[in-house]
Parts: sequence; C-alpha cells; structure tokens
Amino acid sequence: MTREKDAGDQPARRLPGALAAEVLGVLGDAGEALTPAEVRDRLDPSGTLSYSTVVTTLTRLYEKRLATRTRDGRAYRYSATADPSALTAWRMGRLLESEPDRASVLTRFVGALDEDDERILRDLLGRLDD
Repeated sequence: MTREKDAGDQPARRLPGALAAEVLGVLGDAGEALTPAEVRDRLDPSGTLSYSTVVTTLTRLYEKRLATRTRDGRAYRYSATADPSALTAWRMGRLLESEPDRASVLTRFVGALDEDDERILRDLLGRLDD
C-alpha cells in the first residue's frame, strides 16, 4: 500500500488517490467481478480497512467510468474498465479542465518534466501525428 509515514515511522494516511489505484489494481488482477467485501479482503486481510470506505471508492470509480458494476443480490460486483494509470490520467484531465489558461499550465508541466519523461511525451505526441 502507498502510505505516508508519520513522525514515528508508523503508517499514516494513504497518499491522495492511492486507495483508488489499489482498488483498480485488485479489480484488474482478479479476473472476475468482485464484491466490496472481496475487494476489502484482498486489500487488507487484517480487516482494518473500513467496508464503507471500499464501497465509496468503488462507487466513485464507477461514476468515473473506470469500473463497471452488476447487481448480485443486495450488493454489486465490480470490474475494472481501466488500469490505475487511467485514474491518474483522469485526474490530470480534470485538473486541466479547471484551468482557464491551459497553455500556461501545459507549458509549466512540460518544462518541469525530466529528460526521460519529456522524451516519452515527445514519442507519444509523434505517434499521434502518424
């Protein structure tokens, strides 16, 4: 799990978006649709993760169209429609949508990339031109 450490090197809160990425990973690795309880058990066999937290996370992934769900009795079963990188891309898109001056944001973003990431981005943009 991706978590920050507190002052005593004890696990603290997850980094923003980490639980959603972990849930998508579990759904993607499962090979079958899972209930929230099954997701929770795979994420945290110790049982310290709240069931309602998992349900909320799954519902948000469903609303973002990163997961599908089908009714199974009183519960739903969820499947991933994308991998965790799609969640990051979705977040990046939402942030960009909220900015009126997209050119400045993109300029600063590209300017802050390290050499390897800049090369990857150039390669990806080059593929779009083909």
